[in-house]
Amino acid sequence: MLPDATTRSNLLPVLIYAALTSAVVSSLGMLLVPTISAELHVDVSTAQWMLTVNLLVGAIATPIMGRLSDGPHKKRLLLFSLLTILLGSIVAAAAPNFTVFLVGRALQGLSYGIVPVTIALARRYLAESKVQFGISSLSVTVTTGLGVGYPLTGILADLLGFRFAFWFAALFLITTVLVVWRVVPDGPDERAPRRTFDIPGALLVGMGLASLLVAVSEGSRWGWASPWTVGFFVAAGVVLTAWSLVELRTPHPLVDLRVLRNSDVLVANGTAIGLGAALYVGLSIGSLIAQSPVSTGYGIALPLFWAGFVMLPLSVGSFGANRLVRVVAQWVRMRTLLLLGAGLVTASSVLMWCAHNELWEILVGTLGFGMGMGTTYAAMPALIARSVADTELGSAVSFNQVLRTVGGSFGSAVSGAVLAEHLAPDLRPTAAGIEGALALGAIVCAVVFAALVVNRLTVRPGASTSNFPNGETSSADAATFLGLRRHRPPISSEP
Repeated sequence: MLPDATTRSNLLPVLIYAALTSAVVSSLGMLLVPTISAELHVDVSTAQWMLTVNLLVGAIATPIMGRLSDGPHKKRLLLFSLLTILLGSIVAAAAPNFTVFLVGRALQGLSYGIVPVTIALARRYLAESKVQFGISSLSVTVTTGLGVGYPLTGILADLLGFRFAFWFAALFLITTVLVVWRVVPDGPDERAPRRTFDIPGALLVGMGLASLLVAVSEGSRWGWASPWTVGFFVAAGVVLTAWSLVELRTPHPLVDLRVLRNSDVLVANGTAIGLGAALYVGLSIGSLIAQSPVSTGYGIALPLFWAGFVMLPLSVGSFGANRLVRVVAQWVRMRTLLLLGAGLVTASSVLMWCAHNELWEILVGTLGFGMGMGTTYAAMPALIARSVADTELGSAVSFNQVLRTVGGSFGSAVSGAVLAEHLAPDLRPTAAGIEGALALGAIVCAVVFAALVVNRLTVRPGASTSNFPNGETSSADAATFLGLRRHRPPISSEP
């Protein structure tokens, strides 16, 4: 059923609200690791599994949810996912022990797959004039939500305890379920293809990503050369290779790897991995500096209540950048915006590496991260959307989201390994360890930025990057980057 004019006007705010809710739930982790360790009586390294299990489930669920969002039951998928995250929030809030708490965090992992589902809904039901802005806005809610979620987490956990932070998330999710149920058009979507779900692809990519992320997350604790770490890396390589071969031979795969041959999609996905790693390094180290005591030589000694506000500029910067992209996208190519965003992130990483002993320095660096990520996160799905067909959009965007997550897990693990090699007698990282981790993030950003510069100089402006069946060239102009306007009926007509 197609939405009427009133429903269509309310749809984008509701989709943004749903994506923002999932991003806020995702942020219920990093600040709370020391608190969970103390409250549930586990050591800090064990408490880190509250991040790891959430990331694992998210990486596995996101490509599956992306493929399902290309199908006819988009609203049903969104509601089921939100209800599962709600259940996870309730379980985590009421957990009597750490094991049950981990179950709740695992259920919350579906939050990573919400954005691709909302993007698929926006592409299907929004008016053509709103699609461009809608997709870019939904993409940056991940960064904006983190900037909002960290202060909320710090305030609630400090004043009322960590359990109340999860109860608040549950209340937030209840309101989201209600507005989605009320506003999002009912299915099934008559235009969506009816295809057999790629179960072998889902199982293989799940096992492969799980092996990879366990190795990355636990490598610093097990030892990078230990049999367990090496075994998980080898298993990940074998399984993901098998998955790639299966996907290339499957008529309707979970992730169409053939679209990676498209230069726009390849650039977007490569940027997602590199900047995802750099973002996680910058945010995790910035949060650590904010809460560490002054005696460490680098700490600012903020209490938990205020530590979350260090990430507020991330939200402000990403929101502002998204608005700016909406204005300049009529005249600036998406690849140029991607390059500008990566340049901002690189400059912020270098700044934070060289100057991080004062609160204002951390705030300026975080603001730069937000502006850069807001620009790149708006440009990446735009590059993908103009290069793939409607029926592949959810899958392609979700795969980009997975690569951001995988990049973030690599950044977290490698920076954690650097810190573990530079511990003071009180088991806190030394100043050399902090600087080493920040240098790592800056180097990764610089590599990504340099690769984008080379790509920008070598790709002929206006060259076709289209994968459309009839060979039509998609414009590099942002006004038509979402393409396919001439390949589907007007949004107001019945299918």
